[in-house]
Amino acid sequence: MHSSVWQKSSFSSSSDECVEVRTVAGLVELRESDCSEAIVRTAPAKFAGFLLGAKAGEFDHHAT
Repeated sequence: MHSSVWQKSSFSSSSDECVEVRTVAGLVELRESDCSEAIVRTAPAKFAGFLLGAKAGEFDHHAT
């Protein structure tokens, strides 16, 4: 079992489905709370780059 705890956005209530994140063995792990068996792993630098791009609106054209 991993020692890290899954965290979700403070914008999510306890009953909402959301993306959760944690760090394990030097990697960042992401999952959807309603599909917890599917986990995506990435390097911290790549995740930080993604977050910076999202905050800058880089992916806004993908919104529906």
